[in-house]
Amino acid sequence: MTFDVVISGGRVLDGTGAPAFRADIGITGERITAIGRLEEVDAGQLIDATGHLVMPGFIDCHAHGDALVFDGQVQLAALRQGVTTFVLGQDGLSYAPGSAATVGYATRYFAAVNGVHPFLDDAAGVADLLAGYDRATALNTAYLLPHGTIRYDVMGASSEQATPEQLALMLGHVERGLAEGAVGLSSGLEYLPGRNASSAELAALCRPLGALPYVTHMRAYGTGAGVGMAEVVEIARTSGAPMHVSHLHGPADVLLPLVEDALSGGIDLTFDTYPYLRGSTILAMIVLPPQVPAAEVDRALDVLESSSLEDWWPTLDDLWPRLTVSHAPGEEWAEGLTIVEAAGRKGVTPAEFCRRLLVDTRLEAGCVVARPDEGPEGEESVRRILRHPAHTGGSDGIYVGGHPHPRGWGAFARFLGVHVRELGDWTWEQAAVHLASHPARRFGLLDRGLLRPGLVADVVVVDPATVADLATYAAPRTPATGISEVLVSGVRVLSRGALTGLTPGRALRPTA
Repeated sequence: MTFDVVISGGRVLDGTGAPAFRADIGITGERITAIGRLEEVDAGQLIDATGHLVMPGFIDCHAHGDALVFDGQVQLAALRQGVTTFVLGQDGLSYAPGSAATVGYATRYFAAVNGVHPFLDDAAGVADLLAGYDRATALNTAYLLPHGTIRYDVMGASSEQATPEQLALMLGHVERGLAEGAVGLSSGLEYLPGRNASSAELAALCRPLGALPYVTHMRAYGTGAGVGMAEVVEIARTSGAPMHVSHLHGPADVLLPLVEDALSGGIDLTFDTYPYLRGSTILAMIVLPPQVPAAEVDRALDVLESSSLEDWWPTLDDLWPRLTVSHAPGEEWAEGLTIVEAAGRKGVTPAEFCRRLLVDTRLEAGCVVARPDEGPEGEESVRRILRHPAHTGGSDGIYVGGHPHPRGWGAFARFLGVHVRELGDWTWEQAAVHLASHPARRFGLLDRGLLRPGLVADVVVVDPATVADLATYAAPRTPATGISEVLVSGVRVLSRGALTGLTPGRALRPTA
């Protein structure tokens, strides 16, 4: 027998949850063609996996690589953790489908999260966006239809409820996007314009999804997650669509009963989490009150320049020490400093520094946010939540700014190094399910997520003794260690820990 690649000597975790077994893997073209003892075969490339685990490529269920997936350093950050696929279009905001004005809005409003797409600056459909990703990066990409982008394309920044005619136009966007290869619909109900949508609007847009999921950044998290989860359940019951909650975070005693209640009520529910207590997002979403029209930058800046928020700023005094500047174009000196530290350097109050930063960056500033429950209790909640069988792995990785959250460089390595090897929250077999096969099933990527003859060869070689995250809040852009060999679609994209420069990543569509 002749193969293009043989991975020999490793212990295979096939993604089914079955125990690891000693086997070689033969790959021809982009697919696995044999698993077993392949000792007397010819191979174009031989990868020695002795002493290592061989696992299906991990699927990051929540990544903000929409623009920066083309960046080699972002690809390296993902591959060094074993991530071979990004699910993009998160939180209801990305670049398609929409007019040039819509693309401009989504780019500007979410610049601190998604960045600026390197070549997309005109009207775009889902097919256009996917075509730009296909074979242009070392990673696979899958795309969720972003509800906020669709709403803006039809209704602009309006806070009104959709008319039947507007809803029909939005529904047309959803149906076309699904036909062009989207793997679901996302919403961001703490962002604009998504937070203006009613549950009825969202349920109507979910009806065409079939087996594909509605993926939601809920209206409330933490201790208020009951509000968000109640809406998830309502949308599921009205539309019949599967539900997936993004970055479920907060006290486990609050969240897990909500998950169990939904599941026991017949809701098809999954969720993703990342293994950190701090979050990251656009600064405006965290600090501005609802009456500020943040979807319209010039109007919002007029409000910030006025005295109308004088009574608002003092309500945030407890928040300032928990905010670290991650992205501040034109004010890069502040990146990595807390709002309190940066304000001290400027000789102003934290509220005044924050106001000036929002004005000077035209609302583009980003931040890392410490949770109030940071500490042992919060860590225990993280562990309990990720152990739930409905969990899938997601980094919520943001690659914009000089001092981003470390999760984009370390989340999946941290799952393995801390939560498998050190703490035993998962077995290695369970890790392959949570990080590969379960996400593949959820997003309809049925030719990936398992190591099985006939399936696409997205394969990761893991050193179970050394895999670890090295990125920290102080040094967030540090790649992980312990994964040095990765194949995407049968092509070696990471070799000895370095990018090979090859770009076989596919723009993935749901598999029948």
